[in-house]
This record gives sequence, structure tokens and C-alpha cells, in this order.
Amino acid sequence: MREEYVEAVLAVVGLIPAGSVLAYGDVAELLGSGGPRQVGSVLSHYGSSVPWWRVLRASGLAPDGHESEALSCYLQEGTPLRGDYREYARTGGGRWRVDLAAARWEPSDADFDALDRIAERLEASLRKLSVPDDGMSV
Repeated sequence: MREEYVEAVLAVVGLIPAGSVLAYGDVAELLGSGGPRQVGSVLSHYGSSVPWWRVLRASGLAPDGHESEALSCYLQEGTPLRGDYREYARTGGGRWRVDLAAARWEPSDADFDALDRIAERLEASLRKLSVPDDGMSV
């Protein structure tokens, strides 16, 4: 995975305020590059330095294997939830999810300015192609 893409994904995730979330595909759409799987891959390998729990599946389900830790963060941040999250927090049983309709981040104009700068830097870096050193290229 290109370092520029990793940095861009992490920068977007760092902008998501506490109590708000985005789906993996939302992050890719804001960047204008990649897709949900690429964003998920970045977060699974490099996401420990950002609030990774604020990016989840479009269904509102927390990242696999991190449900307990994510739920703790959601409860601390006041993220809107649905289902038996109290039961899950108490016993590990019960199904729950983030209420994506209520919790989805709606960036302000200033946020969009920052997002545009991130996307523009990424696009510029991705356009740089290496030129083969074959003596025939100009």
C-alpha cells in the first residue's frame, strides 16, 4: 500500500470528532481514491495512532475482533448506539451496532476545506509516475 494513501486515510480519520463515525466507504469517497477494503486495510495495519473505532462497516457493526474496545470508546464518547449494547458491555452477549444515521459525521465547511487539501495532496502524489530509465523516454 502506498505511503501517501496510508497518510491520507489516517489524516481523514483524525478529523472525525468524538461521538461521530464514518463508514469505510465514506472515507474512500472523501479521498476520491480507493474503496472500503483499502481503507479497512490501512486501519488494520496502521490505525492504532488514530481513533480507528470511528470508522466502521456501513451496517454500523464495529470492526471484527475489536467490538468490546470499540464499544467502550463509543460509550465514553456518547456515540449513538442501537440494540443490546448494555447487555454486551455487561456480559458479552447481545447484539448491537452504531446508529449510523444518527452518528455519521457531517463535516463543516472548514472540515471540507481540510478534507479537500488531503485529497488534493493524495491525488497529486498518485499522479506522479516513475519514468523508466530506458534511454528512450523524454
